[in-house]
Amino acid sequence: MGSKVETVCVTGASGYIGSWLVMRLLERDYTVRATVRDPANVKKVRHLLELPKAKSNLTLWKADLADEGSFNEAIKGCTGVFHVATPMDFDSKDPENEVIKPAIAGILDIMKACLDAKVKRLVFTSSAGAVDAGPQGRSFYDESYWSDVEFCRTVKMIGWMYFVSKTLAEQAAWKFAKEHNMDFITIIPTLVIGPFLGPTAPSSIITGIAPIIGNEAHYFILKQGKYIHLDDLCEAHIFLYEHPKAEGRYITSSHSATIYELVKLLKEKYPQYNIPTKFKGFEENIENVEFSSRKLKELGFQYKYSLEDMFVGAIETCREKGLLPLAHENNPNGSD
Repeated sequence: MGSKVETVCVTGASGYIGSWLVMRLLERDYTVRATVRDPANVKKVRHLLELPKAKSNLTLWKADLADEGSFNEAIKGCTGVFHVATPMDFDSKDPENEVIKPAIAGILDIMKACLDAKVKRLVFTSSAGAVDAGPQGRSFYDESYWSDVEFCRTVKMIGWMYFVSKTLAEQAAWKFAKEHNMDFITIIPTLVIGPFLGPTAPSSIITGIAPIIGNEAHYFILKQGKYIHLDDLCEAHIFLYEHPKAEGRYITSSHSATIYELVKLLKEKYPQYNIPTKFKGFEENIENVEFSSRKLKELGFQYKYSLEDMFVGAIETCREKGLLPLAHENNPNGSD
Protein backbone atom coordinates (compact mmCIF):
# COMPACT_ATOMS: atom_id res chain seq x y z
CA MET A 1 0.00 0.00 0.00
CA GLY A 2 1.07 3.56 -0.61
CA SER A 3 2.35 3.19 -4.20
CA LYS A 4 2.11 6.17 -6.51
CA VAL A 5 -0.35 4.49 -8.86
CA GLU A 6 -2.71 3.56 -6.06
CA THR A 7 -6.38 4.57 -6.26
CA VAL A 8 -8.29 5.21 -3.04
CA CYS A 9 -11.81 6.38 -2.25
CA VAL A 10 -12.65 9.05 0.35
CA THR A 11 -16.29 9.29 1.43
CA GLY A 12 -17.68 12.58 2.71
CA ALA A 13 -14.87 14.28 0.79
CA SER A 14 -16.28 17.82 0.85
CA GLY A 15 -16.45 17.87 4.66
CA TYR A 16 -13.95 19.17 7.20
CA ILE A 17 -11.88 16.01 7.64
CA GLY A 18 -12.57 14.57 4.19
CA SER A 19 -11.35 17.57 2.19
CA TRP A 20 -8.10 17.91 4.16
CA LEU A 21 -7.50 14.17 3.83
CA VAL A 22 -8.03 14.42 0.06
CA MET A 23 -5.47 17.25 -0.08
CA ARG A 24 -2.86 15.21 1.81
CA LEU A 25 -3.48 12.11 -0.34
CA LEU A 26 -3.12 14.11 -3.56
CA GLU A 27 0.19 15.51 -2.27
CA ARG A 28 1.40 11.92 -2.01
CA ASP A 29 0.37 11.20 -5.62
CA TYR A 30 -2.58 8.99 -4.78
CA THR A 31 -5.40 8.93 -7.31
CA VAL A 32 -8.45 9.91 -5.27
CA ARG A 33 -12.10 9.18 -5.89
CA ALA A 34 -14.01 11.63 -3.73
CA THR A 35 -17.65 10.88 -2.94
CA VAL A 36 -19.99 13.81 -2.28
CA ARG A 37 -23.77 14.05 -2.13
CA ASP A 38 -24.00 16.51 -5.02
CA PRO A 39 -20.98 16.93 -7.34
CA ALA A 40 -22.88 19.65 -9.25
CA ASN A 41 -23.08 21.92 -6.17
CA VAL A 42 -20.11 24.11 -7.04
CA LYS A 43 -20.20 26.00 -3.73
CA LYS A 44 -19.75 22.77 -1.77
CA VAL A 45 -17.07 21.16 -3.98
CA ARG A 46 -15.03 24.12 -5.31
CA HIS A 47 -12.44 23.74 -2.53
CA LEU A 48 -11.79 20.17 -3.72
CA LEU A 49 -11.53 21.06 -7.41
CA GLU A 50 -9.05 23.85 -6.61
CA LEU A 51 -6.61 21.57 -4.76
CA PRO A 52 -3.14 21.03 -6.25
CA LYS A 53 -3.11 17.92 -8.51
CA ALA A 54 -6.94 17.82 -8.50
CA LYS A 55 -7.11 18.09 -12.30
CA SER A 56 -4.93 15.02 -12.81
CA ASN A 57 -5.59 12.89 -9.72
CA LEU A 58 -9.08 13.68 -8.41
CA THR A 59 -12.56 12.68 -9.56
CA LEU A 60 -15.88 13.42 -7.85
CA TRP A 61 -18.52 10.70 -7.45
CA LYS A 62 -22.12 11.10 -6.35
CA ALA A 63 -23.00 8.94 -3.33
CA ASP A 64 -25.21 9.19 -0.25
CA LEU A 65 -25.28 7.10 2.92
CA ALA A 66 -29.07 6.94 2.61
CA ASP A 67 -28.91 5.38 -0.90
CA GLU A 68 -28.02 1.69 -0.82
CA GLY A 69 -25.39 0.75 -3.39
CA SER A 70 -24.53 4.35 -4.25
CA PHE A 71 -20.87 3.91 -3.27
CA ASN A 72 -20.33 0.76 -5.35
CA GLU A 73 -19.03 2.42 -8.53
CA ALA A 74 -16.69 4.79 -6.70
CA ILE A 75 -15.15 1.94 -4.69
CA LYS A 76 -14.79 -0.49 -7.62
CA GLY A 77 -11.12 -0.51 -8.66
CA CYS A 78 -9.80 1.03 -5.42
CA THR A 79 -7.15 -0.59 -3.25
CA GLY A 80 -8.18 1.41 -0.17
CA VAL A 81 -11.18 3.27 1.22
CA PHE A 82 -11.35 6.02 3.85
CA HIS A 83 -14.91 6.21 5.17
CA VAL A 84 -15.24 9.68 6.66
CA ALA A 85 -18.86 10.56 5.78
CA THR A 86 -21.37 10.62 8.63
CA PRO A 87 -24.79 12.19 9.28
CA MET A 88 -24.30 15.25 11.53
CA ASP A 89 -27.73 16.83 12.16
CA PHE A 90 -27.82 17.76 15.88
CA ASP A 91 -31.24 19.40 15.38
CA SER A 92 -32.89 16.41 13.74
CA LYS A 93 -36.57 15.92 14.58
CA ASP A 94 -36.26 12.19 13.80
CA PRO A 95 -32.73 11.22 14.90
CA GLU A 96 -33.30 7.46 14.73
CA ASN A 97 -34.17 7.59 11.03
CA GLU A 98 -32.18 10.65 9.96
CA VAL A 99 -28.89 10.13 11.84
CA ILE A 100 -28.56 6.74 13.55
CA LYS A 101 -29.95 4.28 10.99
CA PRO A 102 -28.22 5.92 7.98
CA ALA A 103 -24.85 5.81 9.80
CA ILE A 104 -25.18 2.08 10.48
CA ALA A 105 -26.64 1.18 7.07
CA GLY A 106 -24.04 3.39 5.36
CA ILE A 107 -20.96 1.74 6.84
CA LEU A 108 -22.34 -1.76 6.18
CA ASP A 109 -23.18 -0.82 2.58
CA ILE A 110 -19.65 0.51 2.09
CA MET A 111 -18.15 -2.63 3.63
CA LYS A 112 -20.12 -4.81 1.21
CA ALA A 113 -18.84 -2.69 -1.68
CA CYS A 114 -15.28 -3.08 -0.33
CA LEU A 115 -15.69 -6.87 -0.22
CA ASP A 116 -16.97 -6.98 -3.79
CA ALA A 117 -14.15 -4.71 -4.98
CA LYS A 118 -11.52 -6.73 -3.05
CA VAL A 119 -10.31 -3.55 -1.32
CA LYS A 120 -7.14 -4.22 0.68
CA ARG A 121 -7.90 -2.00 3.68
CA LEU A 122 -10.84 0.08 4.90
CA VAL A 123 -10.18 2.93 7.36
CA PHE A 124 -13.25 4.20 9.22
CA THR A 125 -13.37 7.55 11.03
CA SER A 126 -15.20 6.89 14.28
CA SER A 127 -15.40 9.37 17.18
CA ALA A 128 -14.54 9.91 20.81
CA GLY A 129 -18.33 9.98 21.14
CA ALA A 130 -18.20 6.21 20.63
CA VAL A 131 -15.89 5.87 23.67
CA ASP A 132 -16.68 8.24 26.54
CA ALA A 133 -20.44 8.98 26.59
CA GLY A 134 -21.79 7.39 29.75
CA PRO A 135 -22.73 7.90 33.40
CA GLN A 136 -19.24 7.15 34.72
CA GLY A 137 -16.89 10.08 34.18
CA ARG A 138 -13.34 8.69 33.95
CA SER A 139 -9.96 10.41 33.93
CA PHE A 140 -8.48 7.99 31.38
CA TYR A 141 -9.74 6.29 28.23
CA ASP A 142 -8.13 3.92 25.76
CA GLU A 143 -9.44 1.85 22.85
CA SER A 144 -11.11 -0.71 25.14
CA TYR A 145 -13.93 1.67 26.15
CA TRP A 146 -17.33 2.06 24.47
CA SER A 147 -20.08 4.64 25.01
CA ASP A 148 -23.29 3.67 26.81
CA VAL A 149 -25.95 3.93 24.10
CA GLU A 150 -28.93 3.57 26.46
CA PHE A 151 -27.53 6.30 28.70
CA CYS A 152 -27.26 8.65 25.69
CA ARG A 153 -30.82 7.86 24.58
CA THR A 154 -32.11 8.49 28.10
CA VAL A 155 -30.20 11.66 29.00
CA LYS A 156 -30.35 13.16 25.47
CA MET A 157 -27.36 15.52 25.93
CA ILE A 158 -26.41 17.78 23.01
CA GLY A 159 -25.19 15.59 20.17
CA TRP A 160 -26.54 12.38 21.75
CA MET A 161 -27.76 11.04 18.39
CA TYR A 162 -24.26 11.48 16.94
CA PHE A 163 -22.68 9.56 19.85
CA VAL A 164 -25.24 6.76 19.43
CA SER A 165 -24.78 6.67 15.65
CA LYS A 166 -20.98 6.44 15.83
CA THR A 167 -21.06 3.79 18.59
CA LEU A 168 -23.59 1.53 16.88
CA ALA A 169 -22.06 2.04 13.42
CA GLU A 170 -18.57 1.14 14.64
CA GLN A 171 -19.82 -1.89 16.58
CA ALA A 172 -21.80 -3.14 13.56
CA ALA A 173 -18.73 -2.61 11.37
CA TRP A 174 -16.47 -4.62 13.68
CA LYS A 175 -18.98 -7.49 13.68
CA PHE A 176 -19.10 -7.44 9.87
CA ALA A 177 -15.30 -7.16 9.53
CA LYS A 178 -14.72 -10.16 11.78
CA GLU A 179 -17.36 -12.25 10.02
CA HIS A 180 -15.78 -11.53 6.62
CA ASN A 181 -12.11 -11.41 7.69
CA MET A 182 -11.72 -7.83 6.42
CA ASP A 183 -8.65 -5.65 6.92
CA PHE A 184 -10.48 -2.93 8.84
CA ILE A 185 -9.18 -0.10 11.04
CA THR A 186 -11.07 2.51 13.03
CA ILE A 187 -9.70 5.91 14.02
CA ILE A 188 -11.18 7.61 17.08
CA PRO A 189 -10.53 11.36 17.04
CA THR A 190 -11.30 13.68 19.93
CA LEU A 191 -12.51 17.23 19.12
CA VAL A 192 -10.96 18.16 15.76
CA ILE A 193 -9.66 21.75 15.60
CA GLY A 194 -7.54 23.56 13.01
CA PRO A 195 -7.72 25.39 9.68
CA PHE A 196 -10.28 24.24 7.12
CA LEU A 197 -10.81 24.30 3.36
CA GLY A 198 -14.60 24.54 3.01
CA PRO A 199 -16.75 27.69 2.90
CA THR A 200 -18.49 27.18 6.25
CA ALA A 201 -17.26 26.59 9.81
CA PRO A 202 -17.28 22.88 10.71
CA SER A 203 -19.41 21.83 13.69
CA SER A 204 -16.38 20.81 15.77
CA ILE A 205 -14.88 24.29 15.37
CA ILE A 206 -18.19 25.93 16.32
CA THR A 207 -17.94 23.86 19.52
CA GLY A 208 -14.25 24.70 20.01
CA ILE A 209 -14.75 28.47 19.71
CA ALA A 210 -17.94 28.41 21.80
CA PRO A 211 -16.41 30.77 24.43
CA ILE A 212 -15.77 33.37 21.70
CA ILE A 213 -19.21 33.16 20.07
CA GLY A 214 -21.09 32.67 23.36
CA ASN A 215 -22.38 29.22 22.47
CA GLU A 216 -23.11 28.20 26.08
CA ALA A 217 -24.85 24.95 25.15
CA HIS A 218 -21.47 23.54 24.03
CA TYR A 219 -19.48 24.50 27.13
CA PHE A 220 -19.98 21.08 28.71
CA ILE A 221 -18.07 19.47 25.78
CA LEU A 222 -15.14 21.81 26.52
CA LYS A 223 -15.29 21.35 30.30
CA GLN A 224 -12.70 18.57 30.11
CA GLY A 225 -11.69 19.00 26.48
CA LYS A 226 -9.62 16.56 24.44
CA TYR A 227 -8.25 17.78 21.11
CA ILE A 228 -6.57 16.75 17.87
CA HIS A 229 -5.28 19.03 15.10
CA LEU A 230 -6.99 18.34 11.76
CA ASP A 231 -3.66 17.84 9.99
CA ASP A 232 -2.37 15.42 12.65
CA LEU A 233 -5.63 13.48 12.28
CA CYS A 234 -5.38 13.23 8.49
CA GLU A 235 -1.70 12.27 8.67
CA ALA A 236 -2.69 9.53 11.15
CA HIS A 237 -5.29 8.23 8.65
CA ILE A 238 -2.65 7.86 5.95
CA PHE A 239 -0.04 6.51 8.37
CA LEU A 240 -2.40 3.77 9.58
CA TYR A 241 -3.60 2.99 6.06
CA GLU A 242 -0.02 2.47 4.91
CA HIS A 243 1.33 0.70 8.01
CA PRO A 244 1.43 -3.08 7.48
CA LYS A 245 1.02 -3.86 11.19
CA ALA A 246 -1.91 -1.53 11.90
CA GLU A 247 -4.99 -3.29 13.28
CA GLY A 248 -8.00 -2.56 15.46
CA ARG A 249 -9.04 0.77 16.97
CA TYR A 250 -6.76 3.81 17.31
CA ILE A 251 -7.41 6.90 19.44
CA THR A 252 -6.03 10.14 17.98
CA SER A 253 -5.83 12.80 20.69
CA SER A 254 -2.79 15.00 21.28
CA HIS A 255 -3.92 17.45 23.97
CA SER A 256 -6.21 17.71 26.99
CA ALA A 257 -7.29 21.06 28.41
CA THR A 258 -10.02 22.13 30.81
CA ILE A 259 -12.33 24.95 29.71
CA TYR A 260 -10.44 27.29 32.07
CA GLU A 261 -7.10 26.40 30.46
CA LEU A 262 -8.64 26.90 27.02
CA VAL A 263 -10.10 30.36 27.75
CA LYS A 264 -6.78 31.47 29.27
CA LEU A 265 -5.08 30.58 25.97
CA LEU A 266 -7.82 32.24 23.90
CA LYS A 267 -7.81 35.46 25.96
CA GLU A 268 -4.04 35.74 25.63
CA LYS A 269 -4.14 35.27 21.87
CA TYR A 270 -7.36 37.18 21.17
CA PRO A 271 -7.97 39.89 23.82
CA GLN A 272 -10.34 41.68 21.42
CA TYR A 273 -13.05 39.09 22.05
CA ASN A 274 -15.34 39.03 25.08
CA ILE A 275 -14.33 35.61 26.37
CA PRO A 276 -15.82 34.55 29.72
CA THR A 277 -13.55 33.43 32.54
CA LYS A 278 -16.20 31.95 34.83
CA PHE A 279 -18.58 29.13 33.97
CA LYS A 280 -21.69 28.46 35.99
CA GLY A 281 -21.70 24.98 37.52
CA PHE A 282 -18.04 24.28 36.63
CA GLU A 283 -15.70 24.14 39.62
CA GLU A 284 -12.39 25.97 39.20
CA ASN A 285 -10.13 22.97 39.80
CA ILE A 286 -11.44 20.62 37.11
CA GLU A 287 -9.15 17.70 36.36
CA ASN A 288 -8.09 16.87 32.83
CA VAL A 289 -9.25 13.69 31.10
CA GLU A 290 -6.74 11.76 29.03
CA PHE A 291 -7.56 9.96 25.79
CA SER A 292 -4.52 7.75 25.35
CA SER A 293 -2.76 7.68 21.96
CA ARG A 294 -0.22 5.20 23.25
CA LYS A 295 -1.23 2.51 20.75
CA LEU A 296 -0.77 4.88 17.79
CA LYS A 297 2.53 6.24 19.08
CA GLU A 298 3.89 2.74 19.63
CA LEU A 299 3.56 2.18 15.87
CA GLY A 300 5.82 5.20 15.37
CA PHE A 301 3.37 8.06 14.76
CA GLN A 302 4.26 11.50 16.14
CA TYR A 303 1.98 14.52 16.60
CA LYS A 304 3.23 17.84 15.19
CA TYR A 305 0.87 20.52 16.50
CA SER A 306 0.24 22.34 19.78
CA LEU A 307 -3.12 23.34 21.24
CA GLU A 308 -2.30 26.93 20.28
CA ASP A 309 -1.65 25.83 16.66
CA MET A 310 -5.10 24.22 16.53
CA PHE A 311 -7.06 27.22 17.77
CA VAL A 312 -5.07 29.88 15.94
CA GLY A 313 -5.49 27.89 12.71
CA ALA A 314 -9.23 27.55 13.25
CA ILE A 315 -9.85 31.15 14.34
CA GLU A 316 -7.69 32.73 11.62
CA THR A 317 -9.48 30.66 8.96
CA CYS A 318 -12.85 31.76 10.34
CA ARG A 319 -11.73 35.39 10.27
CA GLU A 320 -10.32 35.12 6.73
CA LYS A 321 -13.58 33.61 5.47
CA GLY A 322 -15.68 36.28 7.21
CA LEU A 323 -17.23 33.73 9.60
CA LEU A 324 -15.99 35.49 12.75
CA PRO A 325 -15.73 39.24 13.43
CA LEU A 326 -12.23 40.62 13.89
CA ALA A 327 -13.28 41.89 17.32
CA HIS A 328 -16.34 42.20 19.54
CA GLU A 329 -17.53 45.77 19.00
CA ASN A 330 -18.81 46.18 22.54
CA ASN A 331 -15.35 45.62 24.03
CA PRO A 332 -13.93 49.16 24.47
CA ASN A 333 -10.52 47.81 25.47
CA GLY A 334 -10.25 45.46 22.54
CA SER A 335 -7.70 45.98 19.80
CA ASP A 336 -6.95 44.08 16.64
